[in-house]
Amino acid sequence: MTALQLVILALIQGISEFLPVSSSAHLILVGQFADWVDQGLAFDAAVHAGTLTAVAIYFRRDLGALARAGLDRDGDPVQRKLLLGLAIASLPALAVGALAAEWIELWLRSPLVIAATTIGFGLALGLADRCGAGRRPMESLDLRGALTIGMAQVLALVPGTSRSGVTITAGLALGLEREAAARYSFLLSIPIIAAAGGWGFVTGLAEGGSFEFGRFVLAALISGIFAWLTIAAFLAWLRRFGMAPFVVYRLVLGIFLLVWFWPV
Repeated sequence: MTALQLVILALIQGISEFLPVSSSAHLILVGQFADWVDQGLAFDAAVHAGTLTAVAIYFRRDLGALARAGLDRDGDPVQRKLLLGLAIASLPALAVGALAAEWIELWLRSPLVIAATTIGFGLALGLADRCGAGRRPMESLDLRGALTIGMAQVLALVPGTSRSGVTITAGLALGLEREAAARYSFLLSIPIIAAAGGWGFVTGLAEGGSFEFGRFVLAALISGIFAWLTIAAFLAWLRRFGMAPFVVYRLVLGIFLLVWFWPV
């Protein structure tokens, strides 16, 4: 991997990880159009380390409150329920990802699959934003609602779906306000990103891959900085506007991919 390739892919990962546009799809498509070789598991582990650090730093107060509620038997019951809900919501994607990761990698990374999921889940996001967004705060979610969002997160294992997009869609459909749906989605990303980064690191070592420390740090730093900036900008955007620009972007991208890659 060249230095230019590392910088571009780390930028894409950092910016798209928390936007409802699918980071995995954009990394695959850039590789397709630029004719780059696969970036490898070392790179995946590095950028996931960067985005994980970014979301943990941004939500450090929330994580502190959740940790105190979990460790203190007399802690805040609202925070304890939120913590339990996040734990339950994390389980489906972690389980399915562990069992089906290789099958998904083999069969569901084609541009036409990405085109279909980009369009389909983009329309779902637009519908949920228009008809479902309510005034419920994040803390109002019960365990059934948390599990619903967790089941939706499983769909994000398919490239083009977007983990943040599908979990925000589910949150909006449950009546959460836009910012609350996004914040829940970002908190829910922490165990998934940690699992993905850890899997990439361990698998890369098991397959005899080499990890150049300098490049690892550079990729993590770039993705982490831009992930933090994206989280801040996206939440500020949602306080005033909706999801319409992201829906339009997904539809345009999906239609372009269908036209470009459709067999003739």
